[in-house]
Amino acid sequence: GYMVPAHFIKMEALPITPNGKIDRKVLPTPINDIQEKVLQEGQTPSEELVVTVWEQILGIRGIKRDDSFFDLGGHSLLATQVISRLQEVFGMSIPLKELFEHSTVEELAKRLEDLRGRSISSEIPSLIRVERGSVVPLSYAQQRLWFFDRLVPNSSLYNIPAVWRLQGEWSPRALENSLNTLISRHEILRTTITEKDGEAFQNIASSHLRTLSRTDLVHLSKEEKEQTMQELVQREAETPFDLETSPLLRVQLIKMQENEWVLACIMHHIISDGWSMNVFLREWMMLYEGEVKGQPERLPDLPIQYADYAEWQRKWLDNEVLDKQLSYWKEELKGDLPVLQLPTDRPRPSVQTYAGAMYQFILPTGVVEQIEAVSRQEGTTVFMTLLAAYQGFLSRYTGQDDILVGSPIANRHYKETEGLIGFFANTLVYRTQFDETSTFRDVLRTVRTKALKAYEHQDVPFEKIVEEVQPERSTSHSPLFQTMFT
Repeated sequence: GYMVPAHFIKMEALPITPNGKIDRKVLPTPINDIQEKVLQEGQTPSEELVVTVWEQILGIRGIKRDDSFFDLGGHSLLATQVISRLQEVFGMSIPLKELFEHSTVEELAKRLEDLRGRSISSEIPSLIRVERGSVVPLSYAQQRLWFFDRLVPNSSLYNIPAVWRLQGEWSPRALENSLNTLISRHEILRTTITEKDGEAFQNIASSHLRTLSRTDLVHLSKEEKEQTMQELVQREAETPFDLETSPLLRVQLIKMQENEWVLACIMHHIISDGWSMNVFLREWMMLYEGEVKGQPERLPDLPIQYADYAEWQRKWLDNEVLDKQLSYWKEELKGDLPVLQLPTDRPRPSVQTYAGAMYQFILPTGVVEQIEAVSRQEGTTVFMTLLAAYQGFLSRYTGQDDILVGSPIANRHYKETEGLIGFFANTLVYRTQFDETSTFRDVLRTVRTKALKAYEHQDVPFEKIVEEVQPERSTSHSPLFQTMFT
């Protein structure tokens, strides 16, 4: 710990002495914490706490009391993390909408002082390590995928593939050793799903060493290398997992030439999600560098494991809390839920095939700047603005005035979950109703309100909402909504 620098200063270039060494005498002096507080004259203790949290989440220093969270690059995902930290610091429940309605440091600090004066205590229990029973339950998200796996066995639909090209000198042995260290660190990477009497549980292996699968393509021609590599990766990505057989993680290292490799990693969604893949890669590379240098990297201890989160979720979302959150969704999704009728050139199949393709395009910089400007004016995030445009577009093209769109959310609004690998992601439903007098700004304000409400009730698993709302089920389309916005 004593070797970790207290301050960092970014410079275009380091000053050099005539003999080529760093000229330490002319390096700028860092401003320490005490000096920073002096610079922020008149700052209240609450403002200091808000600034500290914002700087942690946004990764910037020197935030002033009149700075706006969203002008500094904040968005919905970061906003939920900020609220999580502020709830911990102030010891009370804070609705997400407070940050949207009081977006500067000064405004938010005053609002939090007002809320604190009303003595609103947090209803969220601490996420801590729990005493493990003989069986570990699935999280609600895992249970959803387990049901799907039973319904459609031997499917690769929920495989998460990631492929990276590695250039330079790489050590396969160090990659393998650091991967095994990572597997030891995260229980979920050695977890399988066990069924007993029709109910599924997490089965966590005490240890599980992985041998890195290696393929050498150096002897092939350039064209053959690329084609063979693509085929190997595609086959790996499309090979189903058996949820009861460890591991639910496959890694393959393909040597293209002396200083070029392709690293393919496939995980089942039941142990991972998009956020997790970033954690996985970041920590693996940190451990790898330590392994190569012969100085094992000591990562900070994880406060909890995914199994602790699953136990916590089951207990917290029991009875009263679950009923309270579900009541919002039942009210929001009451009545007849229309099936989206896009004017496509083919009929909807009787059974979904999940076949699809991808079309990519880039928005011009000028358009992006205008979107950001409208978002600032209306107090929305870019996500909300684009979602409003998307729902308006769907209404125009279908002629329908009741539009439901699904959207995935990271569901990591508790600090303890930010560094975990596991399946946390949830799905939210956004319902917007149109009439002939609706302007785009009207729709945008509605979407903003709906989004903030959805974020506040994001803990309810999507399958629970479907179970409660009980929409008419059909194999030809998904329940509640038929299009997603990410």
